[in-house]
Amino acid sequence: MVSPSHPGNVGSAARAIKTMGFHALHLVNPGTDDVLHHPDAHALASGAVDILEQATIHASLADALAPTTLAFALTARARALGSAPCDIREAARQSASELAHDDAQIAIVLGTERSGLTNEEILLCQQVCHIPANPAYSSLNVSQALQLAAWEMRYALLPLTHEARLPDTHGRHDPGADPAASERVQALLDHFEQALVAVGFLDPLHPKKLVPRIRQMFTRNRLTTDEVDMMRGLCTAMIRTAQHAHSPDKT
Repeated sequence: MVSPSHPGNVGSAARAIKTMGFHALHLVNPGTDDVLHHPDAHALASGAVDILEQATIHASLADALAPTTLAFALTARARALGSAPCDIREAARQSASELAHDDAQIAIVLGTERSGLTNEEILLCQQVCHIPANPAYSSLNVSQALQLAAWEMRYALLPLTHEARLPDTHGRHDPGADPAASERVQALLDHFEQALVAVGFLDPLHPKKLVPRIRQMFTRNRLTTDEVDMMRGLCTAMIRTAQHAHSPDKT
């Protein structure tokens, strides 16, 4: 992050990269001397205060980029500088290829909140990249832009890290989520038909196409065991309520 002026954005940036599995946050000439300990930065870092406090501060972008092998200048404006620009997804793909080599280091470079990167700063990077935002309103907060960039990077790097793309249930099996057996579904459909008759929604003498349509709907949706049990409970409640409504002892 080049010359960030708002400590809150720095804290948000720390949180953004930590959620995507990254930890190296570098700040170039921040506008606040105590940015790493500023209350606003800590508040918006939330659970990523460790990333914030470990951030490295540099006097210049050249110093920050010294160990990198491939740097992407992230900008919203068209720039006629250097090689042809790419979008952030292509940048992530290139980064994954680059990191397959030993000692490779990638940097995503973001400019100030107000004016972005200067031409001189962009020329220190090997590639210009863009986030394909709404052209009528492409202004992204710097920490939001970093969140999107970090997400694209994480997704591109998953094949290298072998991390799961979905939350791990740690082998826990929920039997209620299993598909219900056909006999249980058919028993539910019989029960549901009884309930519809009880509440007066279905006329058994003139059913028309209601019953086959309902049966088709339930069969097509492949109910789970828990869903069948839930619907059976609903049917029981419907029948009980109808019986109570027509009871001669009703007060």
